[in-house]
Amino acid sequence: MIKFMNAFVKITGWLPYALVFRTRYIYEDKKVQSRKLKGSAIIISNHTSVWDYAQYIMAFFFRTLRVLAAEILYTKPVLPLFLKSMGAVYVNRDTRDFSFIDKSNKILSKGGIILSFPESRIPLKDEATPLEFKPSIAYLALLSKAKVIPTYTNGEYFSWSRSVVVIGKPIDVNDIIDVNLSEEENINRINEVFRNRVIELRGLYEKEKK
Repeated sequence: MIKFMNAFVKITGWLPYALVFRTRYIYEDKKVQSRKLKGSAIIISNHTSVWDYAQYIMAFFFRTLRVLAAEILYTKPVLPLFLKSMGAVYVNRDTRDFSFIDKSNKILSKGGIILSFPESRIPLKDEATPLEFKPSIAYLALLSKAKVIPTYTNGEYFSWSRSVVVIGKPIDVNDIIDVNLSEEENINRINEVFRNRVIELRGLYEKEKK
């Protein structure tokens, strides 16, 4: 049902998406990581609006992305049913319920794709971006050992400007871990690398603009 719903949304939404978003893709190294995804992966990105989700499910057209969706989205009319049918993973930021980690890990263990916006919310206009990343995705990456694909979006939707997605080279958390550090210290270390990689991709985007 989840794969069918994703396919239906993508097929019926492709033309409006192509006309409105007009997405351009920038690759850090296309030979290493393109829009084709093999096996399990965690996609991380900065967060600009709720339309980021539409951007990414269309960007990685041939895979089913299971997005981590915050509790506030489930208070909207109809949206909870849509998210459930698309296979979203419910995350309640107001409690210490980390069951979404176990559910995400099971998805990854079966070769699935998790989409996460580690800032955990959309930044306010006066805030420096990206916001500090929440450590939950670093923990999930450490737990699952799935490759992590850093990405960046300029958030230019429904405007005269083209939307842009920058796709970076995969991150292997095994290359980041220091055996002399505690688990908490390693998670913080991984988290910092994740955020810095997204910032680097933003720099690549800004360089391409010139």
